[in-house]
Amino acid sequence: QVQLVESGGGLVQPGGSLRLSCTASGIIFSIFTMSWYRQAPGKQRELVAVITSGGSTNYADSVKGRFTISRDNAKKTVYLQMNSLKPEDTAVYYCYAELSRRNYWGQGTQVTVSS
Repeated sequence: QVQLVESGGGLVQPGGSLRLSCTASGIIFSIFTMSWYRQAPGKQRELVAVITSGGSTNYADSVKGRFTISRDNAKKTVYLQMNSLKPEDTAVYYCYAELSRRNYWGQGTQVTVSS
């Protein structure tokens, strides 16, 4: 059974930092492309960052220079380091694993940026 378990969300003040983690089980993690998506209330789910099996990364324009995606294949974990957080970053953040037509979602973790 495939599971993606996110952690690290919470409440943070504007300008603060958080690091999200997503640990996978039931897949050969190293060959999957891993992504972080987010969904704010009343909005569509959007792609935040992607990291391929080879380590190439891509980011949404809204988070470039502030967020960093990374992966540790030995730990089967993908990370999202979020710095200089803004209130508009408030959303549920989801981990996503993709390989060809196989794809899996995590359950999501809430990030709230507020003073």
